[in-house]
Amino acid sequence: MNLRAVLEVLSPGAMASIQDRGRFGWRRIGVPRSGALEPGWLRLANALLGNPEDAPAIEFLTGGLAVRALQWPLQLALAGHFTAELRYTGGRRRIASWRSVCLAPGETLHCGSIAAGRVGYLALVGLVVLRHFGSASTYARAGLGGVDGRPLVPGVRLSVAAGGGGERMLWRPPAVDEAAIRVVAGPQDDHFDVLAMPTLVGEAYRISPAADRMGIRLDGPLLGHRPEKGAEIVSDATVPGSIQVPGNGQPIVLLADGQTAGGYPKIATVISADLPRLAVMAPGQAVRFAAVSVAAAEEAARARQAELQALLAGIGPLVEPGEHDPQALYTANLISGAVDATAADGSPMSAYHLPGEP
Repeated sequence: MNLRAVLEVLSPGAMASIQDRGRFGWRRIGVPRSGALEPGWLRLANALLGNPEDAPAIEFLTGGLAVRALQWPLQLALAGHFTAELRYTGGRRRIASWRSVCLAPGETLHCGSIAAGRVGYLALVGLVVLRHFGSASTYARAGLGGVDGRPLVPGVRLSVAAGGGGERMLWRPPAVDEAAIRVVAGPQDDHFDVLAMPTLVGEAYRISPAADRMGIRLDGPLLGHRPEKGAEIVSDATVPGSIQVPGNGQPIVLLADGQTAGGYPKIATVISADLPRLAVMAPGQAVRFAAVSVAAAEEAARARQAELQALLAGIGPLVEPGEHDPQALYTANLISGAVDATAADGSPMSAYHLPGEP
């Protein structure tokens, strides 16, 4: 018999919702992809639990998510640059992200503010959510997916699999990459004056407070339209990553919940490899852009996939702070970091040259 546990949402924080990798193939009828703003982190959270990589999870913005286990123990995993606090009868303890953890009935988990960026994930084993158009992702503007098609609210209860298991962690969490966000020019870059593209890729912008799952408005130098072209076009297709520029000259980058068509000219498109990095940036963060070719964008997509596979391969048994880290012992201390005690200067010992050997 498979026991079912219940996870209760005590506080959703800001804009917490159920997301998976999104719904594909429906943009022709006006249904956006939706899905995780950082699909790689969603995959990492699911991998920490042994879930299918496309399993739905809770995505939250800025922090403040708090949940409680009811009835039976359950296991969850955290991904994102934040810490959380586990509270139980008679105590509490802080835990880092990028790991799994088991909650006993009555225990609560409180996610803190996100230290870098604005997005975090909480994955669960056996989360059951109805799918619409092939996805459990919440698209609140149309009431699709998730719980009643809307962001999570206090008191929502989610049915998950009961049980625990060996806890796991990500040995090397993803680093914060501050490199320029790469874009491909077009498809309407000819609607802008000669200074617009050099300005976009040569000046710094900031993420404005007007940033949600639909898009991000950027504060910075204005981008001018050519007078004879105007600031509007006949509505045509958009994609996540499209950089629209309305009449006020301030660019808008569309994200996962972005509309499928629009009437503002698009000066460029953020490449798929860099869009998650932009989507998780917090209001106030500075961002720079760099123009690349389509071929370079394709190569970047392959490189991102390889980096993600390397991170997935780096998941192993949990090591609590203060405990011995066997991976560090085997890869650093015993192989490359050992000191040759017989050497007069105490120089490091080569892994291929043991004392007494020629």
